[in-house]
Amino acid sequence: MKDKTTAALLAFFLGGIGVHRFYLNQIGLGFLYLLLSWTFVPLIISFIDFIVFLSMDLKTFNYKYNKNHSFQVNNLQNNSSDEIEKLYNLKEKGIITQVEFDRKKKELL
Repeated sequence: MKDKTTAALLAFFLGGIGVHRFYLNQIGLGFLYLLLSWTFVPLIISFIDFIVFLSMDLKTFNYKYNKNHSFQVNNLQNNSSDEIEKLYNLKEKGIITQVEFDRKKKELL
């Protein structure tokens, strides 16, 4: 999972050679920055990237650069809520006690 702060720091310190683009799995842009590094244009653009990364909210950053990971997190949250609902139903039917329900709920969360 890519970190917004790491991407911003890489853009600031090593952005002139495109390291932040390689970090974000944008290999084509990374090579473009690397090829044009002698012109100092990537240095200017990477400074703009640095500012954009810092000003971007976490939800937008995750949507843009962590697409696969966000689905996994949502899937885990749905599974936990389903399990808690099943436990609650078992407690209501008297199959498990309140203490068992609380313990298992704590484990899931």
